[in-house]
Amino acid sequence: MAKTPENDPKQATESTPGNTVKDPSDWTTGDESMTGAQASYLKTLSEEAGIDFDETLSKAEASKRIDELQAKTGRGRDH
Repeated sequence: MAKTPENDPKQATESTPGNTVKDPSDWTTGDESMTGAQASYLKTLSEEAGIDFDETLSKAEASKRIDELQAKTGRGRDH
């Protein structure tokens, strides 16, 4: 059987979304506490955006907030 993006995750691309592209609202672990990496990055983004850091966010909420703050601060974008 030939490997394709559908049966070989290493071949997945933006045109064939995998779990990394799934909406955070659909994550099975989205209601768990945010990860340490998310918390660290959110602290930095919050400081740059001039807003308070909310340490009570879930994984899914933190992911959405990171996207929002990246848009606000210009961080995380391809130049």
